Amino acid sequence: MARPDSGQCLLECHEDSGGGGDLEGEERMDTLGVRIVEEASSSRRPSSTPSRTSMMKKSFRYRPNRRSTVIQFKQTFRSFRADPTGPGPCSLILTGVSLLLIIITMPLSLILCIKVVQEYERAVIFRLGRLRRGGAKGPGIFFVIPCVDHFRCVDMRTVSFDVPPQEILSRDSVTVTVDAVVYFNVITAELALCSVDDFSHSTQLLAATTLRNVLGTKNLSEILSERDTISAVMKAALDEATDPWGVAVERVEVKDVRLPVQLQRAMAAEAEAAREARAKVIAAEGEHKASSALAQAALVIEESPHALQLRYLQTLNSISAEHNSTIIFPMPINFANF
Repeated sequence: MARPDSGQCLLECHEDSGGGGDLEGEERMDTLGVRIVEEASSSRRPSSTPSRTSMMKKSFRYRPNRRSTVIQFKQTFRSFRADPTGPGPCSLILTGVSLLLIIITMPLSLILCIKVVQEYERAVIFRLGRLRRGGAKGPGIFFVIPCVDHFRCVDMRTVSFDVPPQEILSRDSVTVTVDAVVYFNVITAELALCSVDDFSHSTQLLAATTLRNVLGTKNLSEILSERDTISAVMKAALDEATDPWGVAVERVEVKDVRLPVQLQRAMAAEAEAAREARAKVIAAEGEHKASSALAQAALVIEESPHALQLRYLQTLNSISAEHNSTIIFPMPINFANF
């Protein structure tokens, strides 16, 4: 008889001997689900002609649908594991015990269970340290479980703060002291509590740093004249940085720019010299225009001799209107020619 092939998956070497009984032996189960049957040679009487059963002391049989007890236990235990994204069995037990105590102590327990938040507030609830689903609660009445739930209220109103005065070196190497005011509000209460430790303090520090970075790229003249542009650039930078925190920056204003005393004196002297130069130019232009007008008036008076007499009488009238003690003796102008 041919020997069984070694590559065959299903091997079973059983033979009914002359007695025709079942095989007696010990069975083992290995980790691959293969049953190993070892026959006990002592149960059978040795014969002169060895059979195939006596020649093969082990019999292998592959059964893919049958699993070992250890593997089944592991799969059964894996189904009882806690969901990492949801509440575990301990949380459910504590929540159930708390609800049972609330029902037993009803209605006194309602004093601790019912909470109220204002119109401008939102309540973020943590159940056993985990953020509760459903988002922030409020405004109005909401329900919490004592000893299990913990909530924190977040103010959703617009908050303003002053940026401390910052000494900044401008691009043209001038040291100035600048302060500003920032207006912001919370748009997502969950992010404001879970994404950053203290969103208000963090926003203040970020505003001071942004003010220094933006003004460091400007000249002194740009800082003094382009405040609206600087405020818009700061607002865009702050809004982009605080968006992951659930905070929206509404407005940024540069409040005051203080210069050193020596620089103020130099700028004042420069401005005064510029004003004097412009005044002299304006005075010279006025004299030029006045001389041109007098030349034209002389030509007109020369054409009419009576016009000079009328001008003389008008001058006397204007002098007499001042009520002074000046005595005027009229004298013909051509008297000086004699």
